[in-house]
Amino acid sequence: MDFVRGFWRKHRRKVLVTAGCLGSGYLLYKLYNSHTRRLADLERELAHERENDEIIKTQMKAHFESIQMIVDSTTLPHAMQFLSIRISEEIDVSHVMDRLNQGKGMLSPPEKLQLWDELKILSFTRMVLSLWSVTMLSLYIRVQVNILGRHLYVDTARALGSSHLLCTLLISSPTSYFSGKLTGCSVKNFSRLPFKATAACPEEVDLIDRDDEQKFLSSADFLVTNAMPSLISDMQGSAEEVLKGKQLKDVITTRVLQETVMQIVDVFMSTGSPHHWVDYLMMPQDTKLSRTTSDSSDEAVSKFHQLMVETREVLISTEFTNIVEISLKCFTDVLVEEMETQTEAGGLATGKPLAKVLPQIEKTMNVITAEPSKNRFLQIIRDLPEVKLFFTLLYANMPQ
Repeated sequence: MDFVRGFWRKHRRKVLVTAGCLGSGYLLYKLYNSHTRRLADLERELAHERENDEIIKTQMKAHFESIQMIVDSTTLPHAMQFLSIRISEEIDVSHVMDRLNQGKGMLSPPEKLQLWDELKILSFTRMVLSLWSVTMLSLYIRVQVNILGRHLYVDTARALGSSHLLCTLLISSPTSYFSGKLTGCSVKNFSRLPFKATAACPEEVDLIDRDDEQKFLSSADFLVTNAMPSLISDMQGSAEEVLKGKQLKDVITTRVLQETVMQIVDVFMSTGSPHHWVDYLMMPQDTKLSRTTSDSSDEAVSKFHQLMVETREVLISTEFTNIVEISLKCFTDVLVEEMETQTEAGGLATGKPLAKVLPQIEKTMNVITAEPSKNRFLQIIRDLPEVKLFFTLLYANMPQ
């Protein structure tokens, strides 16, 4: 015992220092081991999240592509057929052509001139109105289906329990985010899908009512069922303004025809209040409703009206106006080029009298309003880089 006490008195300092070093080392080892385990767990979590991110991105990419297929295979064919029939019924030039053919040698020069002038106005009105309507209706329907399609995917994610990850992706990397649950769906059976959603994160919103959903999709018929008479009247007024100085004997070349069509479009688009043409595509907006929708979560405001307000905001955006201008210009150029190829050698390229161009203009009606699978113009517009980018960003960056 004396030996132990002596040893302690003699080596106490060394023992304490050694014990402190050993204790500190053990503590550091435990801390390092704990930190290493946390890092490993974090790396596994990040790897799992990256895997989930890739899965959802792949699903959304497939969903986005399926939405575009729905537009081309189901929605547009119905709309184009309805539009073609309505335009043919509302703007009929056959009676004018019949009077000209049957009245040969019987009509006085003033009567004949008046009929030719009427044919000129009606022919250009019908061609430009068809061109404008087909372009705008195709773009409008794509806006609608992309808006509703993304709503549906958001709610699908909610139903599958991945809403937190979905919201994270929407906030952190929206432009890389595409989807996948609408394959094989048509406009008629959108309402039968079990999943419905809105634009905000799923935990914060109510579901879209099935009737509102169907009503929203059916509103694409507004142009044909409600707005056609006023559209024809305004388009005819624009055609009369542009064509009033053109005589039947005036030589029309490819360039002159392109410029004439675009002038009619420009006059029509610029007449009236800014974005007045939106009212041909959808019912006029109630400003009180717009304020209520944007400033309040009042349940009295239906999801249908919220979707319509959201759609209108897209249509009056600068980005949409830009792709409208690009699409109309592209459509016009391709149409005139096709008309040139259909004429005899040296036709529009060298110039033809306006009177001889009118019958050729009449032949464009069936080409312009052909079903989407056979409509070269719609396919070209769909594949324009600017149009593709617009709908990609619309789908990925829908207002939250």
